[in-house]
Amino acid sequence: MKFRAKMVDVGCLNHFTRVVNTISKLTKTCTLRLTADNLFFMLSDKVANGGVSMWCELSQANFFDEFQLEGVTAEANEIYLELQPENMSRALRTAQNAKSLKVKLTKKHCPCLTLAAELPSLSSASRLVTHDIPVDVIPRRLWQDFKEPSVPDFDVSIYLPPIKTMKNVVDRMKNLSNHLVLEANLKGEMNLKIETDLVSVSTHFKDLGNPSWDDDGSQGPSQDRDPEAMAHARVDIKKLQQFLAGQQVNPSKGMCNIVNKRMLHFILLHEDVSLQYFIPAVA
Repeated sequence: MKFRAKMVDVGCLNHFTRVVNTISKLTKTCTLRLTADNLFFMLSDKVANGGVSMWCELSQANFFDEFQLEGVTAEANEIYLELQPENMSRALRTAQNAKSLKVKLTKKHCPCLTLAAELPSLSSASRLVTHDIPVDVIPRRLWQDFKEPSVPDFDVSIYLPPIKTMKNVVDRMKNLSNHLVLEANLKGEMNLKIETDLVSVSTHFKDLGNPSWDDDGSQGPSQDRDPEAMAHARVDIKKLQQFLAGQQVNPSKGMCNIVNKRMLHFILLHEDVSLQYFIPAVA
């Protein structure tokens, strides 16, 4: 098993840092899957048991100038690692404006992802800052637990308003209740609502637009659904706030699929990054 990669472009390094920062805000531990073409950051808490789930996919060619991978076997040319993304985020902070960044799977006192950043120096000699990030290598027999989540059969799919706007609304609502209802319909309307014995607050968005899912063969809303009928999910407001607060990817497109009374499925797309996030509904 071998892995080494090198990044030279500062823009790519900063973008990769923003992605890792986002992941670190969403979860304390996650699985990093390395393949010849992609990197995946995965969190697979069982949504059915009240946990959130996440799947972030990056194309390695859009970030790395060099990328060499020898997986577990020639047929299974992949590596699965469990790590704490905050450790990687911290290491990348010291690599800002680096001339280059090398990432390598090493064996120190334990398996590590070693990040070596070559920093600019006033003298001719360059400065090298190295971080060893402890990882656990996940055996092949457990890989089946980390399949890409399928898009659920949702009732309504809607484009999101600007993430920052949504975050500001949710931040104000979190002091009023532990739960929030997100509802939307097929006319591009979405509401964020808080309802308690003492207060009822609602924020309305309109003309957001609804994605067409037929083009890629995904299961979209039923054709005979009343366009004005709202689908909704009541969720833990802290989980929604954590998702919105962590966003540093600056998505070009954001969507929310609502499985009525069961789940919110968020999809954020950037030109070379996609992030999916699942929040289960609560009673």
